[in-house]
Amino acid sequence: MNDESRVRAAKFAIGQIVKHRIYPFRGVIYDVDPTFGNTEEWWEAIPEDVRPKKDQPFYHLFAENAQTTYEAYVSEQNLLLDDSNKPITHPAVKHYFAGLEDGRYIVSNRLNS
Repeated sequence: MNDESRVRAAKFAIGQIVKHRIYPFRGVIYDVDPTFGNTEEWWEAIPEDVRPKKDQPFYHLFAENAQTTYEAYVSEQNLLLDDSNKPITHPAVKHYFAGLEDGRYIVSNRLNS
């Protein structure tokens, strides 16, 4: 069995608001990699006892915590749906999404054309 046949379908979708399973931050998904797509250095910087497997979807988030906004790259195993119904305050949200509807961000038409 090759790596391609082991790729799982992503559990979360672009526009969904998620929170980290362990760390106190949340965000909106703006892109999905079917498997790990960051650098080897980034992956090795994660402590080995919490380092995720590479053969799962990874999500690009416009993220926020109590102090700041930033971009995050998170494995599927470390995400949960955020049901707080609170908007994400990251400044890039308004450039990628047209608005928030029923707890999910709608991708801007500008990105679809």
